[in-house]
Amino acid sequence: MKNYGRKRVLVTGGAGFIGSHLCARLLSEGCDVLCVDNFYTGSKDNIIELMSDPHFEVMRHDVTFPLYVEVDEIYNLACPASPVHYQFDPVQTTKTSVHGAINMLGLAKRVKAKILQASTSEVYGDPQVHPQKESYWGDVNPIGIRSCYDEGKRCAETLFFDYRRQHNLQIKVARIFNTYGENMHPSDGRVVSNFIVQALQGESITIYGEGSQTRAFCFVDDLVDGLVRLMDTGDSVTGPVNLGNPSEFTILQLAERIVALTDSPSELEFRPLPADDPTQRCPDITLAKQLLGWEPTIGLDEGLRRTIEYFKKTVL
Repeated sequence: MKNYGRKRVLVTGGAGFIGSHLCARLLSEGCDVLCVDNFYTGSKDNIIELMSDPHFEVMRHDVTFPLYVEVDEIYNLACPASPVHYQFDPVQTTKTSVHGAINMLGLAKRVKAKILQASTSEVYGDPQVHPQKESYWGDVNPIGIRSCYDEGKRCAETLFFDYRRQHNLQIKVARIFNTYGENMHPSDGRVVSNFIVQALQGESITIYGEGSQTRAFCFVDDLVDGLVRLMDTGDSVTGPVNLGNPSEFTILQLAERIVALTDSPSELEFRPLPADDPTQRCPDITLAKQLLGWEPTIGLDEGLRRTIEYFKKTVL
């Protein structure tokens, strides 16, 4: 099912933050890329520079409905990933994760394609194990305000492994930890974009809780490299595999770095901690190192500088 030697790759959520970078990477490797997005959180601005490439195609489609195309590989990234967006319509968020997984798995089964699920560190909930290993089952509130995303992604993982067991499908599952970089939506509510936009506009930096909760921030180029490496593994490697940067920082440290790098007059403003907000989040990437030969190469300061320059152009 090759197209004159070119691999045909479907990227759902391809106009989103991570998806757009993945599309660009796949094009650079000589693939025919079909970007599928309903543009709920994705943006044509993210892929505008790719549209002149004759091997790039865009389709407006919602993955909660079946899709009939001929492809060799599927990256399933479709789902709002920031609390602001996934909590706006929580029922649709769950449907996107669950129905979307069923529809993409059904497509992969029909065309015998290899398929990768972009899962999330949110499957670990508010973890009692630190750092988080893939063998940890998590501590998730099934009825909270974040559950539509957390449990939707957990169910999607279940579906992937059931399709593997029942239909011998070639599956890959990546658990993505906090990722940042160019093409982030300026109002997506994620901590890096929030802090940078506030700092550039001279507004107060809003920190929830005391800022002692920790996160590990992975630059998007590193993350995309991990996804591609995972897809390129043999059939025996299914995952889940953690993809993230194991360098851990408190939210307060992140805010202080961004204020310094932007030379901003912004002051810190502390607000109550939202429900079910994890106190610790950091990946154990031993498995990624062993199976993929992968680990992040871009440090936080370099990644933040590049992200700040992007927001200077788009926000200011």
